[in-house]
Amino acid sequence: MRKTNYVLSITIIGALFFIFGFVTWLNGILIPYLKIACELTNFQALLVTFAFYISYTVMALPSSWLLKKTGFKNGMMAGLLVMAFGTLIFIPAAFSRTYGLFLTGLFVMGTGLAILQTASNPYITIIGKRETAARRISIMGICNKIAGAIAPLILAYFILSDGDAFVASLKTMDDAAKVIALDGLAHRVITPYLAMSIILALLGMLVRFSPLPEVELEPEEEMENHAISSKKTIFAFPQLILGAIALFFYVGAEVIAGDTIIRYGISLGIDISTAKVFTTYTLIAMVVGYTLGIILIPKVISQRMALLFSAILGILLTLGVLFAGGNTSVLFVALLGLANAIVWPAIWPLAIHDLGKFIKTGSAILIMAIAGGALLPLVWGWWSDQYNSQQAYWILIPCYLVIFFYASWWYKLRTWK
Repeated sequence: MRKTNYVLSITIIGALFFIFGFVTWLNGILIPYLKIACELTNFQALLVTFAFYISYTVMALPSSWLLKKTGFKNGMMAGLLVMAFGTLIFIPAAFSRTYGLFLTGLFVMGTGLAILQTASNPYITIIGKRETAARRISIMGICNKIAGAIAPLILAYFILSDGDAFVASLKTMDDAAKVIALDGLAHRVITPYLAMSIILALLGMLVRFSPLPEVELEPEEEMENHAISSKKTIFAFPQLILGAIALFFYVGAEVIAGDTIIRYGISLGIDISTAKVFTTYTLIAMVVGYTLGIILIPKVISQRMALLFSAILGILLTLGVLFAGGNTSVLFVALLGLANAIVWPAIWPLAIHDLGKFIKTGSAILIMAIAGGALLPLVWGWWSDQYNSQQAYWILIPCYLVIFFYASWWYKLRTWK
């Protein structure tokens, strides 16, 4: 790819990563907001992450089929338009204060993101050298997480700027007044989500008519050089399947660190006005991690070693969360962002290497692994209700152990024998 096209591609895809970072990390503030507005338990509130991330599993393979028909560019446009429709569903959900409708909107938004990510992740991986793929994905990660750091602050301004006073006032109201107050709280999301619908639709049109070039995938003939041309199914690639398993646990860990930290802080008695910025701290830590990845990979440290160190750091920080007290424990949750940053950029190129003609289907399999963000936070929510929020973080230990195993030896397997 010529330098001009390369820079243009990086810029456009970076803008897309910013957009879906903004949308994704709104969940951190939506969880406590909907817990109040719809009167939910911790487990019920964590259905926000379930509805959003389970769509990746349901829609990833259809997204792969769509991309084979449309190509990367039109697929990105389709993803943005579907996301716009999902944000629009929040308007009737807010008017009716129906939790199921909110969850439907989140599912549709996740569907759009599944299409967008199935297109953009392999695109950014294959437009340059494989050895520097983690660096490019880290740049995308910075765009994603900067947006994620900003998003909950902006949404919190609209919907939870008076969170502590509002919760206190509910305790003094009779049933009729409480219903009116909660309806008013639900209506606060209408303006920001209507604005997002318009912006996403416009961006979809801009991508469609942008000069973003299509890229060629690894040709089938190239596979013969790797002595794997006889493979007939995607499940014949252990580096991919085990990579998907590692990503499942990684995304679960990332979502738990980013989306439960506000609820965890509140459970420790920290005011909503203070706790509402905690997701931003986690994402700032991720930006720091991505920046280190850009600087150090591959000149100082390989993608694989960065992945190994991230797993070890994740285990150590989780132990800090479990055994520290009060605000220090919250700090360790935020610092998990540092451990999580390089995992996705490092696993992705290792997992799709040598897939040849299977790369789009392989990318869809990896996107399906985002279901970890749907299921594992529910475990955290259930444990939090049954025991306490701090002990619920034990779920992170097996997550980082699986990442450690992939970085140690699973990544290099080319046969199941």
